[in-house]
Amino acid sequence: MATMTLTGRVTDGPSGFTGVEATPEWAAEIKRLARERNATILAHNYQLPEIQDVADHVGDSLALSRIAAEAPEDTIVFCGVHFMAETAKILSPDKTVLIPDQRAGCSLADSISADELREWKAEHPGALVVSYVNTTAAVKALTDICCTSSNAVDVVASIDPDREVLFLPDQFLGAHVKRVTGRENMHIWAGECHVHAGINGDELTEQARTHPDAELFVHPECGCATSALYLAGEGAFPAERVHILSTGGMIDAAKAVTSREVLVATEIGMLHQLRKAAPGIDFQAVNDRASCKYMKMITPAALLRCLTENRDEVHVDPETAAAGRDSVLRMIEIGNPGGGE
Repeated sequence: MATMTLTGRVTDGPSGFTGVEATPEWAAEIKRLARERNATILAHNYQLPEIQDVADHVGDSLALSRIAAEAPEDTIVFCGVHFMAETAKILSPDKTVLIPDQRAGCSLADSISADELREWKAEHPGALVVSYVNTTAAVKALTDICCTSSNAVDVVASIDPDREVLFLPDQFLGAHVKRVTGRENMHIWAGECHVHAGINGDELTEQARTHPDAELFVHPECGCATSALYLAGEGAFPAERVHILSTGGMIDAAKAVTSREVLVATEIGMLHQLRKAAPGIDFQAVNDRASCKYMKMITPAALLRCLTENRDEVHVDPETAAAGRDSVLRMIEIGNPGGGE
């Protein structure tokens, strides 16, 4: 009866499914439906707090996909964006993978298509392709080695220094890797996440100036990552308090900070997990408008609809999945699989 009452309120609109609030009744029904369907619920760090709180596991996309592969449940409900659910399907080909709203895309993953990658490879015969995990299954299938933001430097450093490297799709992560490795024969695709790119250096500099005792957590996808390193290098901000981190790395670092305040440069959904990890620390967004509309399409209404109607299933054709899986496994074989973006 509770399911019928709640699902009857779900309405569909251009920005996603609405009409259901995250009440205790809703949370109990989500848990009951998940048990009934033998499903595990995974939520990315950028999801709405109420989605994170009802999930069985919360984390980075690759870490969640690996959890999905090892989970005893037959069905994976991936609360994230579409490429993440695809990655879970690639690593769990025999399981049913659902995403609460298939329209939840990703501006970064969409910044390079499989056809564009084929053309780029043709321009650089013999080059090795390194793709950030924030890519579609079709792009992963054309990739030699995947990487995460936490292991991208290690992945590129593991490649023969005489071999050309095509790094995609994020230009800011690519610039960070090129700076750290000093690699000259590395070509970087001009893609970006619209949310991370919008967190700019001027904002970071102003926040650092007005919060001189804070630590800085900066995601390497951010447009302000170079500015953060510049502030540290010029002595404008103590270098030991500037941390370029993946989202998973931020959780680990949160438990070890010595400052009472931390400025965070990434999507604002990350603040929920950071505050849970270190409740005594004041975590503040460098840009409090840095919210991904696609991540926020996974609403309480969408999750309820997904579990009630067994929607929306994510499919990856077997040939594409096998090739994509190889590119992920090559990364893991390097020895530092990382958590994800």
